Amino acid sequence: MMGNQIKISVVIPVYMGEVFLPELYERVHAAVETLTSDWELLLVNDASPDSSWEKIRELCKRDPAVKGINFSRNFGQHYAITAGLTRASGDWIVVMDCDLQDMPEEIVPLFRKALEGFDSVCAQRVLRRDTFMKRMSSKLFYKIFSFLTDTRLDSSIANFGIYHRNVIEAILSMGDSIRYFPAMVQWVGFRRCAIPVRHAERKAGESSYSFMKLCRLAVNTMLAFSDKPLRLFVFIGGFMAVFSLGMAVVYLILSLLGMITVHGYASIIFSIWFLGGFLLMSMGTIGVYIGKIFSQVKNRPTFIISEEINRMDQK
Repeated sequence: MMGNQIKISVVIPVYMGEVFLPELYERVHAAVETLTSDWELLLVNDASPDSSWEKIRELCKRDPAVKGINFSRNFGQHYAITAGLTRASGDWIVVMDCDLQDMPEEIVPLFRKALEGFDSVCAQRVLRRDTFMKRMSSKLFYKIFSFLTDTRLDSSIANFGIYHRNVIEAILSMGDSIRYFPAMVQWVGFRRCAIPVRHAERKAGESSYSFMKLCRLAVNTMLAFSDKPLRLFVFIGGFMAVFSLGMAVVYLILSLLGMITVHGYASIIFSIWFLGGFLLMSMGTIGVYIGKIFSQVKNRPTFIISEEINRMDQK
């Protein structure tokens, strides 16, 4: 063992994870036990419609190191991660997915790298074992997200990684109602690095992220982490105003020279439609931001826990 005095928490959001949980527990247990005898596994059930919670119950009865958290309804992966982080008591916290594409054995090299003096060590999936569409949609999401937020996010890096408690406490101190874990890790800073890890193929089922869910996640995250869309509309609006003024001068000169005899009906209609569409789009963007502000000021809880098993402070 490398550090008997160091406690490691492993936080895993669970959705449609019934078939993975027994093997997941065994492999996490085997990997973390090589590092420390003081560890815990926090499984957060995001109101999965299968029997995931029943499997978590069984694991909690089998091993007190396993902590079960059950949501009252489906809140989303990144809210489940947040819930697990609020209950994690380790000096180092591992975050990973439940489908075994994030390989538990890679926790060992992540931890060893962290001991070199890093606060966050992210897993870089150099060779992703995902479908072509998922890889392409992920790359597109990260490119657009990086552009609109003026940050650099790598599409090969997701949630999987090991993080010092200082990093996690900083993330939990963020009052954002919209949670996106990789962007929050980058925003809080600290000494961070990434190392290449193996990425496994999905053994069963399909990803719970449909195309529409990915689009909704992308829009919410971009609006939560940047006001650049608003600034882009200011720039585009200014450009259109200057361009329109220039065109007005050109057409005035051409008209005075007698070079325009028939004024085009189609060009007028096109201009009206173009300007109207642009105004509606810009107003809609402003409206979405106002809607997010409305959601934030209501200060509702970002998740609701209906049941917990093996919580440390439970009697």
